Amino acid sequence: MLAPRAGECQYSDQTMSTTAIRDHAVDVPRLVVRTVAIDDPGDLLRLLPPDALLSWVRRAEGLVGWGTAAQVDVVGPDQVHAAQDAWADLVSHAVVRDEVGLPGTGPVAFGSFAFDPTMGAGVLVVPSVLVGRRGGQAWLTTIGATATRRTTVSVASPVRAPGPVTYRCGALGPDAWAAKVGEAVAAIRAGRADKVVLARDVVARTTEPLDVRWALDRLARRYDSCWTFAVADLVGATPELLVRAERGLVTSRVLAGTIQRTGHDEADLARAGVLAHSSKDLEEHEYAVQSVADALAPYCTSTNVPDVPFVLPLPNVLHLASDITGVLADHVGSLGLVAALHPSAAVCGTPSTAAADLISELEHMDRGRYAGPVGWTGADGDGEWGIALRCAQVDPDDRHTVRLFAGCGVVAASDPAAEVAESNAKLEPMKYALGSD
Repeated sequence: MLAPRAGECQYSDQTMSTTAIRDHAVDVPRLVVRTVAIDDPGDLLRLLPPDALLSWVRRAEGLVGWGTAAQVDVVGPDQVHAAQDAWADLVSHAVVRDEVGLPGTGPVAFGSFAFDPTMGAGVLVVPSVLVGRRGGQAWLTTIGATATRRTTVSVASPVRAPGPVTYRCGALGPDAWAAKVGEAVAAIRAGRADKVVLARDVVARTTEPLDVRWALDRLARRYDSCWTFAVADLVGATPELLVRAERGLVTSRVLAGTIQRTGHDEADLARAGVLAHSSKDLEEHEYAVQSVADALAPYCTSTNVPDVPFVLPLPNVLHLASDITGVLADHVGSLGLVAALHPSAAVCGTPSTAAADLISELEHMDRGRYAGPVGWTGADGDGEWGIALRCAQVDPDDRHTVRLFAGCGVVAASDPAAEVAESNAKLEPMKYALGSD
């Protein structure tokens, strides 16, 4: 399959491959889509086969899919809008029979996009089989070139553990990365930016080829308040919702400001109080909230921005969090909102252009799709998109190799050693996902 050029998207399915320039799509696959209600299938993740799997699950609800009915690969700085147009083309040519009519039924595409669209590619994947659960209702969607009457699903093959795992430094080791944090602090104090988010990577080596289902199951069980995702070998459990668009309402959960947990309730309660009153963390959080509120404002008739954040507890860390809500003025679609919101100050910094320049100068690595948008969209444009955090990229050519990521917001008051400790805490979810304890 030929790679698309910048500014283009490419459709593919099992029988066809064609390149389409935005607004001039040709030979769009014609999909036949059928959604039916089914009995509760149990643990959604246990339905997944080992290959070509997709996931967006939180607290036992959400969507899982497998197989590829169609795929859209996008590159270039406008990749989210290109994917949005390609998805609209696919949906307009589809034959749909939806007997359930809930968010996530009918045609659905899972997606993942590069943090820096000038350096990486994005993808939309339409599964051939999708199973969803929401509010006690379960459904099965089949998608393909012809109609199917499949109405049952079953538990897939057993999951294989990855065995012992070894780790090595990625682009920068902890000491070298701490030095870069120090340079970022100096740049901020010199007026180059107000905040910059710096990330680091760690490379894991598994004894057995990684079965992504192993990682998904462990993440979903321990981090059930997060969105457990898998798209094109990017796997993780993100606590941060970039945007949810549903029936004219929009929601975004902003996280910025973090402190590591001790594992003792009384000590963690005291740490939550410290975090809630930390001027450094409150400053970092305020930048992130304001960037999201400003990006949503042109699309909403009204928005609600909390005056103060709340403390979100996760097994490994405590976060400052704010839920921003709004009423959409027009049906812009979830992908349109993704394009407007990404990158927020929570994963880039502020001002965004200056922060992006510092990231390019200091990180010494390509983030790929880490810290980029990940989630799903439906036929009506509604959907849920998180930020790809607490995640790892599995090497598709060597499934023993897994690249883990973690990032921290840096402001003028940041301490490099504390940021290293925070990044280590943020690596823990994926290290746990690869482990066996």
